[in-house]
Amino acid sequence: MLNVSSLITVFKKKLYQFRPDQECTVETVRTRCKSNLESGDPTSIERGVRQRLADKVSGNMVGLWLLAVEHLRLGTWDLLCGWTGQTTERVEPRLALQMVHEAAICTSGVRSDRSVTQSGFELVNGLPFLATDTAIHDLLNTHTIQDAQKLQVALGKLRRSLNHYRADVLAVDPHRVVSHTQRHTRQHKKDSKSKPQKTSQTFWALDADTHQPVCFTTATSARTVAKATPGLLDLTSQILTPNPGQTLVVADAEHFNAEVVDDVHQRTGFDLLVPMPNQPAIRKGLESMPPEAFTRRWAGYATAKRPYQMKRGSGATYQQFVQRTGEQEDDWRFKAFLSTADRDEIDPLTSEFPKRWHVEEFFNAEQSLGWKRAGTQNMNIRYGQMTLALIAQAAIHQLRQRLGAPGSTWNADHLASQILSGLDGDVRVKHDTVVVTYYNAPNADQLRHHYEGLPDKLTNDGVNPTLPWLYNFKLDFRFR
Repeated sequence: MLNVSSLITVFKKKLYQFRPDQECTVETVRTRCKSNLESGDPTSIERGVRQRLADKVSGNMVGLWLLAVEHLRLGTWDLLCGWTGQTTERVEPRLALQMVHEAAICTSGVRSDRSVTQSGFELVNGLPFLATDTAIHDLLNTHTIQDAQKLQVALGKLRRSLNHYRADVLAVDPHRVVSHTQRHTRQHKKDSKSKPQKTSQTFWALDADTHQPVCFTTATSARTVAKATPGLLDLTSQILTPNPGQTLVVADAEHFNAEVVDDVHQRTGFDLLVPMPNQPAIRKGLESMPPEAFTRRWAGYATAKRPYQMKRGSGATYQQFVQRTGEQEDDWRFKAFLSTADRDEIDPLTSEFPKRWHVEEFFNAEQSLGWKRAGTQNMNIRYGQMTLALIAQAAIHQLRQRLGAPGSTWNADHLASQILSGLDGDVRVKHDTVVVTYYNAPNADQLRHHYEGLPDKLTNDGVNPTLPWLYNFKLDFRFR
């Protein structure tokens, strides 16, 4: 029979696992067939990163280090620390940076099936390992929709200070992606000829002059444009803080709704211009307008303006802009727009409203960053993942300005395959500087002008040249 001292000896061996101050562990993937639990405490991470820097790294992911420079200019690290609520030495902001870079290289699917380990990808995130789907899911699930929206506002204000927005014309548009969820959800039809499908939807605001996204909201497929637009404009207003009547919001016919129009009319910073649907009653009213009500602008094009009240609205009086195309009366075709502001109609119709199509160009070029594939229906996780992809898009936009042609015009997929994950090189430490060497960089002379001697260039621009997630090492580049 065991005595008391023997029982204590038997059961005390694993007590250290239950210490209240125990550091977290992170599930990591080393190869496609192997995953481990790694220590996530600051000391272990620092040892692992410094060891990798001392060993040197070679691979095809070193193009991401160009994006690290833009993170310094953008202030990405402060945004990620603020979103996670953790300090620089912790693992959580580094996991968030991993998600930003995964978005930048347009990855999709399960992390264990991707060949991004052992090629320099982990090190640029300030980590000695690649976190698995489970670890990323756990991090995203601890943050709410409100956290993601605060991150969008902070990012938007930084971009506004960097002149990424002009805030004169704003395009709003829903973006719906086919979803394969097994849940019972509302289905949407792409057009009258297609079958209804389950979708995951987002609602976007884009600066129509610079073609840059300002913010987005996402929701279940049951949320309508009328319910989502006010929240989207609330976020936009926090970012742009427009002066009265400064920003013209252009939308498609889906936004021709009394709730939307009345809401925008009450906002002093925004005016709305939206096409009216080609319904029989509206078409009949346009065709009955007398020819003298139109002003001929040029051959085959005339415009008119008259007061208009919506039947189901608040009773406020708006302006109906009408354009008439065709030279002969038999060829006349009419199109009507509703404006919440009384202004001359020619510029909004011919110059401002066509900019709305830039939002479609944005989706075609950038949706692979994280807005093309519909994942989980957990709104906290979707908001977080998509907002971190918004940071990646902002950094890539700054990188394009320094790449030169043709790289500056490449879409997200092409840029990721040719630059961010397509350049061979090595990473090593020299004194207090991480030196990245490229061997096959396109436009090497132009890149050399922007990135060689980088610490001095950043200092002259008023940017701190040290990488806080890499223990304040500086960064420099060589092109061979």
